[in-house]
Amino acid sequence: MRLAGVSALLTFVILCAFAFAIGSLTVKRIRNDFDHNVSETASVLPSRLKVKADPLRDSFDISPELRYIATPGTVIRILYEEGRVLEQYPDRAPSLGTTRLGVTNYDGYRVVTSIVHVIGPDGAPIGHLIFQYGRRMAPTEATIKRVELFLLLGVLAGSLLALLAGMAIARRAMAPIAALTSAAAEIARTRDPSGHVPQPQAEDEVAELARTLEGMLGELDAARSETESTLARQRQFVADASHELRTPLTSVLANLELLADSLHGDQGEAARSALRSSQRMRRLVADLLLLARNDAARSVSHEPCNLAQIVVEAAAELGPVSASHDISLDIHPASVMGARDELHRLAINLLENALRHTPPGTAIRVFTNTTAAGQAQLVVEDDGPGVPAELAPTLFERFVRGAGDRGGSFGLGLAIVKAVAESHGGSVRVEDVNPDREPRGARFVVELPSALNLDDDGQDHRPAAQPVVDQLG
Repeated sequence: MRLAGVSALLTFVILCAFAFAIGSLTVKRIRNDFDHNVSETASVLPSRLKVKADPLRDSFDISPELRYIATPGTVIRILYEEGRVLEQYPDRAPSLGTTRLGVTNYDGYRVVTSIVHVIGPDGAPIGHLIFQYGRRMAPTEATIKRVELFLLLGVLAGSLLALLAGMAIARRAMAPIAALTSAAAEIARTRDPSGHVPQPQAEDEVAELARTLEGMLGELDAARSETESTLARQRQFVADASHELRTPLTSVLANLELLADSLHGDQGEAARSALRSSQRMRRLVADLLLLARNDAARSVSHEPCNLAQIVVEAAAELGPVSASHDISLDIHPASVMGARDELHRLAINLLENALRHTPPGTAIRVFTNTTAAGQAQLVVEDDGPGVPAELAPTLFERFVRGAGDRGGSFGLGLAIVKAVAESHGGSVRVEDVNPDREPRGARFVVELPSALNLDDDGQDHRPAAQPVVDQLG
């Protein structure tokens, strides 16, 4: 469409230039012909007139053919030198202006003023009179207007025809490109480089482009397959390595715990420091194993779980390190099908995140319930400073650490929360508790598909039929 518009615009400009040139020449020629005709007629007529003086009657005898020479749209006047009219045709002819000799325009007439000689009885000139010949310019100007209108209509019609023809040609010429664009858009939407683009039959630049795109897609598909294979091997390696590391780490931790209890002084402190580092390594290995299983699409067996009971256990586990915070639980039964250990890790990470990023004395509230939409919901909110705006877009990515970590985390906690939620068919999001004032607070909402067909205790064989409201810390 744009190409057709540009073509029509160029045609319009060319036609305007052509019409201006032709119009100027035509108008000039019409006016020159009119002026020439008027001048020629005005120069011939005086020679055909015979004005004879009659001294006896003190009058002039003008040849009668003057009446027949005056055609419609013309005026002929014969005047005395002082400007008084002697004879004029038609009888009520309008004034033609002054009697100054030459060619002038007056009141819509082209006027030629000259001298006609008066002949005495002996045939000799005895004086002269003023002769005026005028022709209306309106018919000539009307002709010029028609020429200009014809040229204008020609320019517009030519431009319109150029636009229509350009659109038809462009549509036909751009059809292969439109097909390539549509195919490329579909490949971009599906993100599948194994697709194909249509190959035009003509051997032109479009066909060359189609072949180039086809070759590029083939190479991209091969590169993607190679990358996916490499990533799959890496995930397999990380999962296997993390799994294999658990056994020696368990042995190392057992020996370090024994040494920490049996040694004293500097040796005991060194053993306890090594024990703390090993415990952190075990948590890191556990986190990496969980993420590696999620990346490799390895799923552990799911069983009926009561999300409320899992939250109670996670809060109780963190009791010794949460004394400086006020944790309140408002727990209602929420049954899900899931991996209990992973859900426990999800709850632990959310609570640890709230403890780590809020100052002492901050209130932390935990809720579980089943929504009307059939979602088991876990909410952890606090009255802390909230999530920094620059951190919000990458909050659930791996190895993202807030300012309050101070080396206490690996930046995997919220990434694990997201991975566990998604592996259970759910989601997690963060909101401001008080978006209009400071401190804004933070609210983390986890939603998982609810197992509505389970009993309230989720076959967990622990009483959870009544809401649990508890205060920890």
